[in-house]
Amino acid sequence: MGREEKKGAIVLENFNSTANLTANPGFQSSLSLAGVAPEKAYDPFQHRQVEHPNSTLGSLAHLLKSSLGSGILAMPAAFRNAGLAAGALGTLLLGFICTHCVYVLVKTSQEVCVEARAPSMGFAETCGAAFQFGPRRLRPWAGFVRTFIDYALTCTYLAALCVYVVFIAENFKEVLDEYIPEYKLTVEVYCALTLVPLVLICQIRNLKYLVPFSAAANALLVVCFAITMYYLFTDLPSPADREMVASVTQWPLFISTVIFAMEGIGVVMPVENEMAKPQHFLGCPGVLNVAMTIVISLYGLVGFFGYIKYGDDVRGSVTLNLPQDEIPAQAAKILMAVAILFTYTLQFYVPMEMIWRQLGDKVSARYHNVTQVSIRTAAVVGSVALAAAFPDLELFISLCGAIFLSTLGLLTPAVVDSVHRWERGLGRFHWILWKNILVGVLSLTALFAGSYVSIRGIVDRFGEPALPELSGNSTGSL
Repeated sequence: MGREEKKGAIVLENFNSTANLTANPGFQSSLSLAGVAPEKAYDPFQHRQVEHPNSTLGSLAHLLKSSLGSGILAMPAAFRNAGLAAGALGTLLLGFICTHCVYVLVKTSQEVCVEARAPSMGFAETCGAAFQFGPRRLRPWAGFVRTFIDYALTCTYLAALCVYVVFIAENFKEVLDEYIPEYKLTVEVYCALTLVPLVLICQIRNLKYLVPFSAAANALLVVCFAITMYYLFTDLPSPADREMVASVTQWPLFISTVIFAMEGIGVVMPVENEMAKPQHFLGCPGVLNVAMTIVISLYGLVGFFGYIKYGDDVRGSVTLNLPQDEIPAQAAKILMAVAILFTYTLQFYVPMEMIWRQLGDKVSARYHNVTQVSIRTAAVVGSVALAAAFPDLELFISLCGAIFLSTLGLLTPAVVDSVHRWERGLGRFHWILWKNILVGVLSLTALFAGSYVSIRGIVDRFGEPALPELSGNSTGSL
């Protein structure tokens, strides 16, 4: 069916063909081949050719690594916006919803692979194929959907890079302000100082050369988490001293931050596609359920006790609350900043691959090197400039979560699942459709309410000094 396989890469040359529908009459909702004639059966798992497949444990490690990052340190700030009790329940609920959305995406991918007769598909390919083999009126949208998801993923990773810059700058500022008090610089200046090392390190184009940076970042993160947890559990105040349920107006910030911290939708399909036994990804226990159980537990633990420890004084990253005058605390801040610096290069690799895939064929071969250097430098400068313009870590995290990850992580799987199942059955009383509508409403709530609250906070934070002069009022309108 116009399919070419080479070293695990899948090229769908005849992606718009609908002939496959007649090759699979009575499409099964699972990959079970029972009741289907042998000559008509197509099992994607049997046709995957992965050069270096990952074991089940290896895939679990990859999924954990992608989900456990700097976002966990923002969880205490998220709990402040929800309250202790509401934060605990909200983390469990949002964690379950995020896990379900990942499950829906992977399940849909496995099912459309049967119809497309493709061994595996990525995120964008899955969304495009769901429309291609969905209701007839929606089939012309398949190409647009696939392209949109590609660009949305690129923007998501680039936005995360801005968060990383602010994270690095604030942690370095905390330490250097303590030991070099006569040279107290602003966060904006520290953002600018990250420009040179980031530009240089982001010129690395081969993923294998980034492996040492990944290993170093993992080691530093482990040490930093250990030190942070030591401080969190030392001299804990009573939970009764903390607010149990915060104002509803702050909940959008909580939702957006948790979604930003937990969502790893962009790496799920690559991990599943590279598994030696992909049938172990879903199900119970399954790689997905085990990984997300660990992730939700750790995020809830850090958020719960971090908020108990520091209360309303907790900052965008809980490392910034660690004591200023103690060596281990300062070491944790430096280690975290360096770890995020190394992680920046890994995150940068993904959007650059997407951008170059779109531009590479349009540039003469002799200008490839110059173009690569220019694009990489411009991307780094852009992320640093945006971070320096709005260097508020907590608001930046919630804004990114509201705009990008709520859309890709929640809304997209709900829409794709509805389209895919529209003509295949939506369950008794169309419960699948109603479930997806509820997920979509949550996503749109996080998108609009989270964005509004975050932008309002940014305006209050950075626009307030100029407002009194403009309004002629000594107190200002804010």
